[in-house]
Amino acid sequence: METVIAFIIIFGTLVAFHEFGHFLFAKKAGIMVREFAIGFGPKIIGITKGETLYTVRLLPLGGYVRMAGEDFDTIELQPGHRVGLILGNDNKVDKIYLNRNIANPDVLFLETERSDLDGELFIEGYDEEGHLVRFDISREAVIFEKGQQTLIAPYDRQFESKSVGSRAMAIFAGPLFNFILAFFIFLAIGLLQGVPTNEPIISDVDTNSPAALSGMKKNDFIKVVDGKAVSTWQEFSDVIRENPEVPLEFQVERDGQLVNLTITPALVKRENEKMGQIGVRYQSPTEKNLFKAVIFGAEQTYTWFMRIIELLGMLVTGKFTIDALSGPVGIYKATEDVAQFGIYSLMNWAALLSINLGIMNLLPLPALDGGRLMFFLIEAVRGKPVDKKKEGMVHFVGIMLLMVLMVAVTWNDIQRFFF
Repeated sequence: METVIAFIIIFGTLVAFHEFGHFLFAKKAGIMVREFAIGFGPKIIGITKGETLYTVRLLPLGGYVRMAGEDFDTIELQPGHRVGLILGNDNKVDKIYLNRNIANPDVLFLETERSDLDGELFIEGYDEEGHLVRFDISREAVIFEKGQQTLIAPYDRQFESKSVGSRAMAIFAGPLFNFILAFFIFLAIGLLQGVPTNEPIISDVDTNSPAALSGMKKNDFIKVVDGKAVSTWQEFSDVIRENPEVPLEFQVERDGQLVNLTITPALVKRENEKMGQIGVRYQSPTEKNLFKAVIFGAEQTYTWFMRIIELLGMLVTGKFTIDALSGPVGIYKATEDVAQFGIYSLMNWAALLSINLGIMNLLPLPALDGGRLMFFLIEAVRGKPVDKKKEGMVHFVGIMLLMVLMVAVTWNDIQRFFF
């Protein structure tokens, strides 16, 4: 149960922060946001505040921000459609009822002849006496249909009315906020747990390991490896990892004295990678300092960003296969494993997932944020947008392919962990 709660909190936070990025920059650009949703599928809870409906939906596999003017958001009144109108004090239409039976004495019924709900904002039609009448529509008018109410969206409040730059920023802000979230998580770790000094000090030595057999001991301070001075644990471990079965000369500080050792890292295979190990453990001393915590947060975000990019490159070049990918089942299982090591390990895991989510969404693939940004780039170069039908078809095909990939990855996870 604890794993389920941890998974929901982590995944929910990542999705919420991502969608908040879209939401914030859409609002900043003056775009009407109709819905801010966490999850997909049937609505569990929904609260309307201002012009936005905030919902939590059944399937916790993502989320979305629905902006006015995007696909499936058009509202049209067909000629001959009977509607009910309520006028405000300025004689403009405040409410439009699409239901035929409205028990309200203030409703004016109209058989629609012409209307424009996003440009000129008017409705024209025949009243109950057969007279052709015309009314202006308020910019805040609400349409009621089958118990649902929808604000109209004047064109200047719609997504497509904004500049390429504003639209691109509203889309890019989602992944950007995932990177920002990762930074703040690492910052919190640095403040609460302390910033690792990264000094290469051995905290423990495995019995019968190459290090133990060569005389390395707990609390040895590594100074030189293979003739090169090392000042951080990362520098030390990189040399070990890159030199399996190669004898290396070490100089360590022990009780104020320099000691020379020769250690040959053992060859270890992990998936498609070969690396060296000498069998030592590391627990960096930590320091609680705000300035260093900020630096730590930025460094960790950048480091893991570059590592994930590197792994993606290996996937593209065939060094990794689909077996290296994980879907929701794999992420859940990894969360269960990480949770055993405490809250800071979970926080670190959440930061890595946030970076990964941001990068994946920036890939130039249809239906992802990166795919949409590619179309904005094409529009900027051409000076005009790509035909919406063609773009929609590309995104639809992309969604189908991503669904197939998700099913394949999930099935692979199920076989790997449960069979």
